Amino acid sequence: MKAIIYKGPKEIACEQIAEPLLSENEVLIKVSHAGICGSDLNIYLGVHPRAKAPLVLGHEFSGYIVNGDQELPTGTKVCVRPLISCCKCSACQSGNSHVCETLKLYGIDTAGGMAEYVKVDRSKVHVLPDDFPMDLGAFVEPLAVGVHAVSRTPFKIGDAVVVFGAGTIGLCVASVLKLAGAKQVIVIETNDFRINLAKELGFTVINPKQEDVLSTVLKLTNQVGADIVYDCAAHPSVALQLTDLVKVQGTIEIVGSYKKPTEFKLLDIEFKELNIVGTRVYQARDFETAIEFIQQDFPYKKLLTVLTPEEAKQGFTNALAGENVIKTLFKFSD
Repeated sequence: MKAIIYKGPKEIACEQIAEPLLSENEVLIKVSHAGICGSDLNIYLGVHPRAKAPLVLGHEFSGYIVNGDQELPTGTKVCVRPLISCCKCSACQSGNSHVCETLKLYGIDTAGGMAEYVKVDRSKVHVLPDDFPMDLGAFVEPLAVGVHAVSRTPFKIGDAVVVFGAGTIGLCVASVLKLAGAKQVIVIETNDFRINLAKELGFTVINPKQEDVLSTVLKLTNQVGADIVYDCAAHPSVALQLTDLVKVQGTIEIVGSYKKPTEFKLLDIEFKELNIVGTRVYQARDFETAIEFIQQDFPYKKLLTVLTPEEAKQGFTNALAGENVIKTLFKFSD
């Protein structure tokens, strides 16, 4: 079968490999679309701490059940929650397997979905509606990250919120907030392509290169500050602004992953009685919610760029540059 394989730092290739052999409780999926995630770019660069070459990449994918049964008939449209948990640690035993002490993922720790076929544990399969677009089926996973992030905060209908970063996850978080009834979604971004797209999607956008972020946010929120600030950028310069932009007794959520310790205004947390929240991947219910959200009136397809598997090298190069793409997908079948 055809597969996109990580072969070493900055080495990616579309090659023929053997189809996977199923073990107990696994199902075979004929892949339709598979997306590039930020973690895939880290693998591509050779800096991911766990991924080892050669590896079939991809943990964001949609497809069709092969050789199905009564529960999952052949041809059923599906997407996959790609988490592999130990089921033994305290987090797993308390029902929080998404923060398993040894959490692993398809496409990072074992073969993923950038191939014509992939095998997964059947418990990780989420059924898609019959009329669900399969390109958006591969987008359920990143949107589930946004759903989970919002669900971890005390968001209420009518809140004014700030989202740092208009990449995939930032726009996912912003879209969930908009669909969930935010009064105002303010997106902060410096990349021109992302700024224009965020505006096209209906968000209020601040470009720090052209406007003072603090004074603009205060003006937009009647000098109160945002109810919640979501940091999807994970940049040291952003960390220093978070406590300024949020209102007294407001909430800051760290969504993006900081690679190194960074300076943070701890005194503001005390004086403003702020809440700091973390979020990691998603739970099963977040996938079901993401599937529902994609069927609502929001133009998620504007975030997608679809390529062939043979264009893998170019796809990773473009995604790494980040100049004119949000989410790159590879199409393996209709």
